[in-house]
Amino acid sequence: MIAKHVPMRSLGKSDFAGLANYITDAQSKDHRLGHVQATNCEAGSIQDAITEVLATQHTNTRAKGDKTYHLIVSFRAGEQPSADTLRAIEERICAGLGYGEHQRVSAVHNDTDNLHIHIAINKIHPTRNTMHEPYYSHRALAELCTALERDYGLERDNHEPRQRGAEGRAADMEQHAGVESLVGWIKRECLDEIKGAQSWQELHQVMRDNGLELRERANGLVIEAGDGTMVKASTLARDLSKPKLEARLGPFEASPERQTRTKAKRQYQKDPIRLRVNTVELYARYKAEQQTLTATRGQALALLKRGDEVMVMPIDQATARRMSRIAVGDAVTITPKGSIKTSKGRSR
Repeated sequence: MIAKHVPMRSLGKSDFAGLANYITDAQSKDHRLGHVQATNCEAGSIQDAITEVLATQHTNTRAKGDKTYHLIVSFRAGEQPSADTLRAIEERICAGLGYGEHQRVSAVHNDTDNLHIHIAINKIHPTRNTMHEPYYSHRALAELCTALERDYGLERDNHEPRQRGAEGRAADMEQHAGVESLVGWIKRECLDEIKGAQSWQELHQVMRDNGLELRERANGLVIEAGDGTMVKASTLARDLSKPKLEARLGPFEASPERQTRTKAKRQYQKDPIRLRVNTVELYARYKAEQQTLTATRGQALALLKRGDEVMVMPIDQATARRMSRIAVGDAVTITPKGSIKTSKGRSR
């Protein structure tokens, strides 16, 4: 499963009506168009929903960027999720990008080997009239797809940049077996110390402190853990290759045999890795709650302001004269019925 944002090449092409009409057009193909729906719109038809979205976009006159977000969600060849699953996936992806409350029009297309959904989203919020731009959308979409593939049993796609050899296999080990690789452990525990060593002796000491051994193998260097697990030094970082280390530290010097069994401060074990929380959806919920709180607070302040205006009542001329006498020092008497009487005060 792959989800990607399709940006417009120019603001002139940023046309919600044009995009929505395109994705909902069957183009005289019998099997092109599947389910079509409008979400968060009051309108009862797609054309009325488009008009409603355009009206919402016109309320924001300050935004200079693209007010329309075009998203495509594509599935592996042969995958045919149910209509309910497709709606749930669309809802979670839009919410994860921060568009859960925004108006949108979506259409399922069947005209290729890969079932896919086109989603036209209004970036302008329907009630706050503010424009939302997702933060690091490519990373958010990758994490959302990974979670959705797991939750709905979909075939997995690679959502991360391509990794080199052993580094990629280490990532596979952590992803599929749930066990931390030696590469991952070294990067987390001591890679900075290894890179900071200023001599071969210092480098070997760092290795011993972490239950590791650095030695030559073939034309390069390998790092071996206490359980026999090995990894090429250059897999951890390019500047840890043998030629680059020798250029910085001089010809390779092996670790003295008598020191190789020094007790380590820590050592690698194939422990289960901690599961990560899906921070993308969590952050999206946090932002939605923040925006709702801000809107509620604004409404409450507006009500209080109107209440203050109601409390300020006009006064008649007689009351105004009495109040002016109070201001210059006249004595004030409040009668049992609540009326105000004034009398001349004594001069000082």
